[in-house]
Amino acid sequence: MVSRWSNEQMREYWKMHGFDRVTLIDAADFGDGDNDSPFVDSTLFPIAKRIEFMTRIVGSIIDARESALSGTASMIIFKQLKGSGVHASGAQSHNLTPVHTMDHDSIQTGLKRTRLPEAAWTLVRTNLRAAGGGPASRITVNSRAELPPELNGQYTVEFPVSETDLEVPTKAFGTMISRVADEDPKLIVTNVDGNVASGMPNINEAMQIRHPSEDSTYNQGPEGRVYEPVSEDACAGLAAALSLFGGRSAWLTYESFAINGMPIWQTVTQAMAELPHSCPSAVLLLTAGALEQGRNGWTHQRPEIEAYLSALTKNGNVFPLFPIDANMLQAAYEWALGQTNKGVALFASKSPLPVRTTLDEGRRAVEYGAHVVHESGQSGTFDIAVAGDMVLQPVLEATALLAAEGIGVRVVSVVNPRRFYASEQVAWEAARDGDGTFMSDEDFDALFPGSGILCVTGGASAIMEPVLDRAGTRPKACLSWQRGETTSGPGELYAMNGVSPPDIVKKVKELELRKEP
Repeated sequence: MVSRWSNEQMREYWKMHGFDRVTLIDAADFGDGDNDSPFVDSTLFPIAKRIEFMTRIVGSIIDARESALSGTASMIIFKQLKGSGVHASGAQSHNLTPVHTMDHDSIQTGLKRTRLPEAAWTLVRTNLRAAGGGPASRITVNSRAELPPELNGQYTVEFPVSETDLEVPTKAFGTMISRVADEDPKLIVTNVDGNVASGMPNINEAMQIRHPSEDSTYNQGPEGRVYEPVSEDACAGLAAALSLFGGRSAWLTYESFAINGMPIWQTVTQAMAELPHSCPSAVLLLTAGALEQGRNGWTHQRPEIEAYLSALTKNGNVFPLFPIDANMLQAAYEWALGQTNKGVALFASKSPLPVRTTLDEGRRAVEYGAHVVHESGQSGTFDIAVAGDMVLQPVLEATALLAAEGIGVRVVSVVNPRRFYASEQVAWEAARDGDGTFMSDEDFDALFPGSGILCVTGGASAIMEPVLDRAGTRPKACLSWQRGETTSGPGELYAMNGVSPPDIVKKVKELELRKEP
């Protein structure tokens, strides 16, 4: 629409939208006056005109900056041809094909047409060495190590192991990260749907939501360190960028409000793998998964996030973690704080759950990759691998039913799926601060000694890929999330997705029949 307007119409449009100062720089004023189009390609100008054009642009930017800092809303419009490429102009300049090598005529012609004289290149080199105080590799923020202050480690709270005294994992995380924030005054937390909705109001109480209007009811104030806009992109971008530039941060969100922010998080974690220096890992906490939410099937249940992260695990520096209780979640975050140049995604419940592990057991589970939750009957008769915390409930109910029929079961929580891959399946050696720890075949067989393996997850089946892959020829299957639905509770959702206790019992029996005699 705007491209069809005159220069004056363009100026008026931005003034109408509240900009008091509007500067329009039209490339046509600097050359190529014979062009019939209102948009011209500045790369076709003679060197003198190109310098004149760029001088005007740089000067206008400086003026607009000063104007904006003085309180005047300012806008600069650069009017020239979109896409002044080497081999083509306009939108076509974006697409290089396999034929566009350095020897291709269009590339050669373009390079010759836009070449600079030797004196100009000398000036460019001088600017690159001196601008900003030195070479970019030494001066720019994301090109040098700038790690945050060390922590004293006194930020965990250990809950006693209990099946009856329930604790909310995310609340425990909130207490922990608030204590970390006390030691690191630059730590920032972001949450698109709000920490209260994720069971972490204690974060807002301790760190305050950043907002120009102070309001104690909502724990908000101008010096707050919690960023809560309704924008997945903004939350993911701010948190990930701070990690990339050397600061601690955490992006906290429902699984349902993460899908638009994941590409940003992915891009930054990929960059971390390729950096020449160390930086804090990007931490992501995903709460209220599909089984927990139990409502609004289309909008509030997004287990494909787990499939996304499963694919990213092959990057070599991405670790989705599935702690099973309040202690293990703290152990997982503690592990993340000690890592550099990684993306660590924690999946945790906002519902009260039993505490099944000590802190030390949680630490070992995160590092080793798994934790044995339950054994019944003859040890190792059959193995059930579980990813997630709430989905343990139907699995453990199923073990009681199986035990009544004489089928012994070992239940193993898959806490750190990345450990289950083979070394050659993950690009860890090419990652900065690469983690080359993978579970040995001997450890895998000791962990899963049974004659068959059933994988169960409240999310995407992809997360169980490395377990199923290593199960070999023994009978194996996977029960996983299928789709969301509005239900009155998780029990109905378990049944709808085929992960209820009867479903699990049925599948185990089917696999038992397939065992070799």
